[in-house]
Amino acid sequence: MIDLYNNDTKQLIGSITEAELQVLIDRLEEESKTDRDYYVDRATIDMLGDGTATDHLLQVLRDAVGSADGVEIRWERR
Repeated sequence: MIDLYNNDTKQLIGSITEAELQVLIDRLEEESKTDRDYYVDRATIDMLGDGTATDHLLQVLRDAVGSADGVEIRWERR
């Protein structure tokens, strides 16, 4: 399992599968091969909602963004 955290607050957002993490890696911009964080906003969620991401991943990201404009998330393997 992969845990997603709010990068600013260090709060656990939720857990995702390896396959869901691969969607993030494949579709979102990474600054380097060791990059483990992403900025997510509503436009990002809409882009991933094209059938690529699971409903579960989309809901975890929606919960992370909440009413904010966007949020920096990071992932860690358990």
